[in-house]
Amino acid sequence: MTDPQSAAASWLSQVEESTRRVLSTVAELKPDAVGEPSALPGWTRGHVLAHLARNADSLVNLLTGARTGTDIPQYAGDDARDRDIERDAPRPLDVQLADLRDSHARFAEAAALMDPEAWAASVKHRSGYVFPASDIPHKRLLELEYHHVDLAAGYAPGDWPESLAVAQFRKLASNLAGAADLPAVELVAEDTGDRAAIGSGTPALTVEGPVRALTAWLAGRSAGDGLRHAPGTDLPRLPPMG
Repeated sequence: MTDPQSAAASWLSQVEESTRRVLSTVAELKPDAVGEPSALPGWTRGHVLAHLARNADSLVNLLTGARTGTDIPQYAGDDARDRDIERDAPRPLDVQLADLRDSHARFAEAAALMDPEAWAASVKHRSGYVFPASDIPHKRLLELEYHHVDLAAGYAPGDWPESLAVAQFRKLASNLAGAADLPAVELVAEDTGDRAAIGSGTPALTVEGPVRALTAWLAGRSAGDGLRHAPGTDLPRLPPMG
């Protein structure tokens, strides 16, 4: 079994790579792109960028709380997250880019201060559930990879690292297994051999495709692009990703 510090170190390495990819994409945007729509309804690219920066700072709060043994909330209040995103979304692109770099530096610095005991400590997500601090880098990686796609700036689910896509496919499919309000569907990842069943009952529909395409659909980042299923059938409507 991997110890918490080793697990965190592995995820932190991937966070560094993912952050470099995001920064490269943002650096190539045109100045007016910040006010253009993202792939998330109601959000501009500026909203996505602001969220990524403020999420990094919120995770610094959790890292600091784990290291010092104090209860530091992820965000200052129930509405602080949304208020800060709305405040920061309209900023010029160069300010957004600098904020992304600086907030990542703060996250990396906070992570570097953690010792084995701190990584094993429990922290509280803004929604209330408790999880080990060693999962914080993984949560940051998911924020980066999903919202990089949400920028609608050339980075697509097909660009996700395979290991991330496989892990998310298994997790998201497991979350939907037995869902009473979802017709049963068998999922087959033709490139990795992964299989899963979602919904309740006996699957009447089989959906096949690359694992990244399946994960994108399960995560609400695709309408089913690149997936195959029986002619004349429609993919079921999935509940929002939690």
